[in-house]
Amino acid sequence: MQMENSNPNTPVTPSTPSTPSVPTTPSTPSASCGTNAGSLPGCCAPLAFPYVPMQSTNPVRFGRMEALQTGTLFPGLDLPFKAAIQAKTKLANTALVELMALDFAIDELGLYLVTHAQDQEALQLYWSYIKLANEGREKYQKMYGPLLQTDLTPEDGYIWLKDPWPWDEGGND
Repeated sequence: MQMENSNPNTPVTPSTPSTPSVPTTPSTPSASCGTNAGSLPGCCAPLAFPYVPMQSTNPVRFGRMEALQTGTLFPGLDLPFKAAIQAKTKLANTALVELMALDFAIDELGLYLVTHAQDQEALQLYWSYIKLANEGREKYQKMYGPLLQTDLTPEDGYIWLKDPWPWDEGGND
């Protein structure tokens, strides 16, 4: 293979008759976009520097039930399209829904605390919700049995599928 290099400032490229040149088309990236641009189909575009803002410390928070219905604990993260979903997801105020709301708020606060570990107010709320959820779960399970299959005990045997189910009790929970 013979190399061509008439100018010492240009890179050496191999030239062989068996290597076809690939024409630049709108669907193939162009080397002419430069270092500050990327290729799009048919053109070059400036590179983007994405920015994701962080929540401030001690942001405003929804209550547990509203957080469960809106899908976020933080009003600043509540997106406008959620209003249509919220109107369809009115949840009854039952012990099970309260446990769901507590678990949801615990998860949301846990995610927030990953980036805001020094927020003492959120941390205290996190621990108080865990305590409430544990107490509520214990009370609920005494009335209706285990919530999860992993809550079964060897002494009880496999009572997961025994009646009555909570919704068979006529709305009492």
